[in-house]
Amino acid sequence: MDLELTDLVEFTRDPRQVFGIFLALFGAVFLSLGAQFQHRGVAKVERNTQDTNGAGLNVRQLLLLLARPSWVLGTLMLGFAIVLQLSSLALAPIIVVQPLGAVALVMTSIVNARVSGVKLNRRSVIAICLCVGGVGLFVTIAAFTAVDKPVTGDDLITILIILAFVLVAFALAFVFLRTKFKALFYIIGAGVLYGFVATLAKVIINRIQHSNFEWLTLVCVVALLLAAGLGAYFVQNAYSSGPPDLVIAGLTVVDPLVAVGIGIFVLKEASQAPWWADVGFAVAGVMAISGVFMLAKYHPQTQN
Repeated sequence: MDLELTDLVEFTRDPRQVFGIFLALFGAVFLSLGAQFQHRGVAKVERNTQDTNGAGLNVRQLLLLLARPSWVLGTLMLGFAIVLQLSSLALAPIIVVQPLGAVALVMTSIVNARVSGVKLNRRSVIAICLCVGGVGLFVTIAAFTAVDKPVTGDDLITILIILAFVLVAFALAFVFLRTKFKALFYIIGAGVLYGFVATLAKVIINRIQHSNFEWLTLVCVVALLLAAGLGAYFVQNAYSSGPPDLVIAGLTVVDPLVAVGIGIFVLKEASQAPWWADVGFAVAGVMAISGVFMLAKYHPQTQN
């Protein structure tokens, strides 16, 4: 076997990584609660304002969200979740802690079922199990094979170029095709953008830890803010057209898959992983993505 026993136990010997995982799990709890409260605020604003015919939330509706206590509370919870996530990224590789947000999916599904009074059907439960199972398999493999590496200038330029294309593509698609968008598009868009946000946050933290804060890092900060802003807007639109557990399913699967993909192919965090780990990553990814599409199709609150 390519991976020796000493490599397998190295993870458990590093208390920083273990603490990072606990921070990520606590962040997932606040992510779940924040999503539920934000969804409630968006739903109330939409009920009290004119329908935008699927064109996305307008400026007036966005301002009205600031007057909804539930939305403000949800935003504060999400802010705290982000702080916990950033702290976890400072302690462990991105491909270890980022997928742990899937815990929020289980919590959100339970809370939403009680709040809305809509019981999940069998296919929805299977879809959630696929999402969580796929992410769980992924993080288990990553925990024993991932390594944290310094981010080079070339790595950062590559990430920024890819993000620039992604931002332009989503911005153009929204401008010209927004009336045709449904919840799944907003969810995938937000997940992709937040995957870059997590990666850029990891990069900034890494460069600060290595006393390497210069103009390229500042560009990284600007790119992070742009991606986070557009992603947040997509999330609010997703709440207006789909249940919160579907939104969280997309974010906690697409987000880590994008971040992990960058971690593997650009940052080389899995460069020492054996061949069977690569196979496991692929199987876990297919499971998780299949679960998202199943949930979008069979969730009781999308059967209208």
